[in-house]
Amino acid sequence: MQEYPHHYKVQALSALEGEVRLESKNLTSLRTAPPEEFGGPGDLWSPETLFVGAVADCFILSFRAIARASKLPWASISCEAEGILDKVDKVAQFTNISVHAHLVIPSDVDKEKAERILQKAEKSCLITNSLKAPTHLDTKIEVGA
Repeated sequence: MQEYPHHYKVQALSALEGEVRLESKNLTSLRTAPPEEFGGPGDLWSPETLFVGAVADCFILSFRAIARASKLPWASISCEAEGILDKVDKVAQFTNISVHAHLVIPSDVDKEKAERILQKAEKSCLITNSLKAPTHLDTKIEVGA
């Protein structure tokens, strides 16, 4: 890992109407548009869905790193994040983020250890640590075959 601070640069490009294209060095471009709630087409990523997606993605990447360091065997993980956008003092902002994680572990793995690592992943996620909105984690741990 590189030393801090890290720098991330994204360029947004747009014409008068239509989609916005996001570009960053060495990455595939992303096409975005406003969500349906703001009159957009609803068929492209929007700033709102990218924001909530970043929470889910960061949670999984944090979990993977912590599980690896903790030598926790696991089979699969899925994460669904839901953000609530509301008006606070006449300003639109995310007021709550719910993270629902579903972890599948082998039968010989301690469920309490797995739960501790899920909780640690939530606390160490740099995206949620950067938010004003509170986040809540719900977990489901399933023992696989």
